[in-house]
Amino acid sequence: MDIILKYFSDFSEEQLRQMQALKALYQEWNAKINVISRKDMDNFYEHHVLHSLAIAAAVEFQPDTKVIDIGCGGGFPSVPLAVYFPEAEFLAVDSINKKLTVLKEVAAAAGLKNITTQHTRAEEIKNRKFDFAVSRAVAPLKDLWRWSKPLLKKGMNGEVANGLLCLKGGDLAQEISESNVRPHVMNIHAIFPEDFFAEKYLLHVKA
Repeated sequence: MDIILKYFSDFSEEQLRQMQALKALYQEWNAKINVISRKDMDNFYEHHVLHSLAIAAAVEFQPDTKVIDIGCGGGFPSVPLAVYFPEAEFLAVDSINKKLTVLKEVAAAAGLKNITTQHTRAEEIKNRKFDFAVSRAVAPLKDLWRWSKPLLKKGMNGEVANGLLCLKGGDLAQEISESNVRPHVMNIHAIFPEDFFAEKYLLHVKA
């Protein structure tokens, strides 16, 4: 938890309580339904929570911002973002229901009221629009954009355009080339200068 407080200090008492509760809750549920590798649990706050909060370091979601987490897995980046932005609304979707079980139980136990789940694929969602789609290492950029583009409404969130925000790692040149979009690429290591974030990036594609 110290590594979170190294970079973020403006938590309310409730947010602090929720952040601190996450590791024990995920450890408990991970023992039943494995969604996080054992090795990663040792570095839970850096590898999962802080990594998710790279989005919060780049974009300030305004109250009532609607966000969809595509392929949310056990709840990253949506759960840490829901703690950080209590006035934004998050929908976490995944095609694997047992992962959503973990997310729902963790969110309920932490007292998160602004995150809901849906057992579906993003491309099957109809008649709903979001300000942002977020994702972490789920699929190639071309697929993420194909899934998220129909779900996004144009507009601005403060000074940032609505769109897709995805966390990626490694050499992205070919993936970006094949996507036929021109994302704004942010180096996470420049935001959080920790070894783990070397060659990790946040991509933003405008709606």
